[in-house]
Amino acid sequence: MADFELIVNSIEKNHINKLLDDGRRLDGRTLNQFRDIKIETNVIDKANGSALIHLGKTKVMCGVKLTFGVPWEDAPKKGSLFVGFETTPMASPDFRSGPPQPNQIELSRVTDRLIRESGIIDLEKLCIIEGEKVWQINIDVYALDNFGNLFDAAAIAAVCALATTSIPELSIKKGEVTQLETSKPLEINSFPVSVTTSKIGEHYIADAELKEEQIADARFTLGLTDDHIVSGQKGGENGIKSGKIMEILDNSIQIADEIRKIIKEQLPK
Repeated sequence: MADFELIVNSIEKNHINKLLDDGRRLDGRTLNQFRDIKIETNVIDKANGSALIHLGKTKVMCGVKLTFGVPWEDAPKKGSLFVGFETTPMASPDFRSGPPQPNQIELSRVTDRLIRESGIIDLEKLCIIEGEKVWQINIDVYALDNFGNLFDAAAIAAVCALATTSIPELSIKKGEVTQLETSKPLEINSFPVSVTTSKIGEHYIADAELKEEQIADARFTLGLTDDHIVSGQKGGENGIKSGKIMEILDNSIQIADEIRKIIKEQLPK
């Protein structure tokens, strides 16, 4: 990095820290305030369910596609789900084309863990013929514009896409499966959300925008349902003081309730 860039980064970091000392942020938010969330659904015609999420200026799209699959040998009565995350240079110059990058893999795994561990979908209800045929749910998440906090935006996009997913109805005769023209809503058991807290110096903030994210020392992403903590992911080079964990947890639970309310208000009735 050029000396000029280092100086600029140092000036920006000092400015952000000075604002945080006063309980303010670059965009005027308070430390635990999320950016505005806007949800658009059914944005991909060929998908079984889809959603486009605006988290401030961050934009993430998710498409859900159902295909026939063979169950795992140790789970003959369960369907399966797979989560993929695509980042391209169009979303941010920090992203590259080609093989998955470490941040792309992490985003995919964190989103997968939230969906899987929350029990949002009962995989046994995706069984078509035990041991032979099941529904496979493919959840593909795409970063369109990265202005910070892709973790939480991806979680909202995946949950909203699943909540609007239709599953084709089937006819099963003598072991033969025929897909009908009709469909029914995919049954959703919960509305899991993730809340990412970033540490900048001695300050802890929710929903970091890009410049805050770039200078953060650490981050902690919690996946939460209405009544359970279902996942957690620590990132960044530095640690988080143990005494701060309960404070982060309490704030995350409160924020998750607010996000969940926004999701339910904006999803089609």
